[in-house]
Amino acid sequence: MGSRMAGRTVIITGGASGIGLGIAKGLADEGANVVVADLNADAAQAAADAITTAGGNAIAAHVDVTERSSVAAGIKHAVKTFGKLDCYFNNAGFNKPMKFLDVTEENFNAIMRVNALAVLIGTQEAAQQYIRQGTGGKVVNTASIAGRTGFSSFSPYSASKAAVISLTQGAARALAEHNITVNAFSPGVVQTPLWTTLDKDLEAIGEGDSGFDSMAAGILLGRAAQPEDIVPTALFLASSDSDYVTGQTMAIDGGMILV
Repeated sequence: MGSRMAGRTVIITGGASGIGLGIAKGLADEGANVVVADLNADAAQAAADAITTAGGNAIAAHVDVTERSSVAAGIKHAVKTFGKLDCYFNNAGFNKPMKFLDVTEENFNAIMRVNALAVLIGTQEAAQQYIRQGTGGKVVNTASIAGRTGFSSFSPYSASKAAVISLTQGAARALAEHNITVNAFSPGVVQTPLWTTLDKDLEAIGEGDSGFDSMAAGILLGRAAQPEDIVPTALFLASSDSDYVTGQTMAIDGGMILV
């Protein structure tokens, strides 16, 4: 167990699986008080229990990131339990591939609501808490390589992640005066349940050759990422090491997108 996050309270949305769970475990290992916030309450509780069993400090929060009252309640729960909030990860997200000409308003709106609007809401609510505390704080957003280059079979997802990058920059400008930093990280192909579902969905719409294996083949470092590969950057952005970094989106993609 490390101590780089000792005494710091962190909320991670979508924290019950995939990248979010990897971050939750990694930050708990460094001494953070972790709040696993997820729409799946049972999975959030199981994740928190696993962290506690391993010697960390963690609680679960049932949070719908698209509902402001739910986000606010999650923050209130964290502060009531641990005394304050120090870092908020807007990590929850989803994708539902459709061929470009088949994309519906419903598909577009659902993806934008979870992946983009929720980042706005989460950042606003976390910032309000930091301002109440008078302590400053950190917001860390999960972007994607899809936010840097559009993919034809999941264009709304690409648009939503481009929005995350823009919201990160806008929030960084708006909140700097309150000593709040806002950054993002941009994963590439990461071996998570989301990608397993994505592969099945792409297969179903006849775009199987756009899936995990074909995208992983383009990675310079020769392999897909594991959630653990995201943790060191997440730790940097959540800790005091990044106090002079704001408005940035850091790529963790093994060299997939070079800009």
